[in-house]
Amino acid sequence: MNIRLFKPSVGEEELANIREVFDRAWLGNGPMVVKFEEAWSRYIGCKISVGVNSATAALHLALTAFHFPEGKKVLVPAITFASTATAVLYNRLIPVFVDVDPETVSMDLDDLQRKYDKDCVAVIPVHNGGYPVPMDRLMGIAEKLNLKVIEDCAHCAGGGYKGKKLGTWGHIGCFSFEEKKCMTTGDGGMICSDDVDLIEPLKAYRWVGIDKDTWRRAKKASGLNENEAMHWHYEISVLGYKYNMNDLAAAIGLAQLEKLDKMNQKRAEIIEKYIDGIKELKSIKPIFPYEKRNGAYWYFGIRSHNRDELIIFLKNKGIATGVHFYPLTLQPLFKPYSKNCNNAERIWDQFITLPSHVDLTKSEIDYVICTLNEFYSR
Repeated sequence: MNIRLFKPSVGEEELANIREVFDRAWLGNGPMVVKFEEAWSRYIGCKISVGVNSATAALHLALTAFHFPEGKKVLVPAITFASTATAVLYNRLIPVFVDVDPETVSMDLDDLQRKYDKDCVAVIPVHNGGYPVPMDRLMGIAEKLNLKVIEDCAHCAGGGYKGKKLGTWGHIGCFSFEEKKCMTTGDGGMICSDDVDLIEPLKAYRWVGIDKDTWRRAKKASGLNENEAMHWHYEISVLGYKYNMNDLAAAIGLAQLEKLDKMNQKRAEIIEKYIDGIKELKSIKPIFPYEKRNGAYWYFGIRSHNRDELIIFLKNKGIATGVHFYPLTLQPLFKPYSKNCNNAERIWDQFITLPSHVDLTKSEIDYVICTLNEFYSR
């Protein structure tokens, strides 16, 4: 067999939406982006959403929205993708790395309070792998410490915690629609919030600082007389970025959003099969507790003290694996900000991600489980 680690699940619905974009011959930031933003807001249950070209852009602009003074600090987990921390640096702020809970690989809220000082202005909780940070407790801590909360929901589109959608607990939620995530637009991301006044200005920041995108200017031009020829006029008042989503991505996203709940349910069923299949293997265990009632789990991972040997064994059997993620505190860029993240640096070398995409067949899952049993039976 040759089993992929991740794979987007796309089909005729996405192609039909792409054909609509082709027929309109408007591929850039246009009506599909607006439609997708509105659909996402309805789905997630927020007042405003802004489509961008990546979750990295979403995190960058989410911090930009608050206009924090340069040199202030932002609390981030030690185990996360680089973008969570680079977004802090992009805004000329200082990342403060918070250790993780050794059982959940989630931000340790006790360590957060230890690392906090008066220069801390925000916290970015990451729902790593889809496992939710205990947001009720975090929001209480954030309110007490006067911290803005930006949820990094790159791994958990569609997931909830205690009956409330992840991404709507904090002041801003940021999502990823990159190729491998819970749903995809190819590449893309979304910023969402209930604070319209906070988020609306980000539409200019995502479009090189211009206050009107080309689609709105084109619409305004329709049917104008010669005295109204200034439809092309725009202003640049802020230093913006080329972060806009385009209509091709949004077209794929609209089709994917219709499938998201079913895809999340399929992943949950795959994870359940894995957990049942490895329960007799005492040498490995799931990377964190997979709770049926909370989260939307993007991947299934295990912990093994024979990690590297097992990775090679699985590769030779045609099974792709990964490691999510290397602690940022061990990376050269972030070492100057590293301080007392002992759990993260101790447990990460046990992590293995197994094939987790929704198009996995029962025979493929059985094959992975049998191969794990074969390795440990030796």
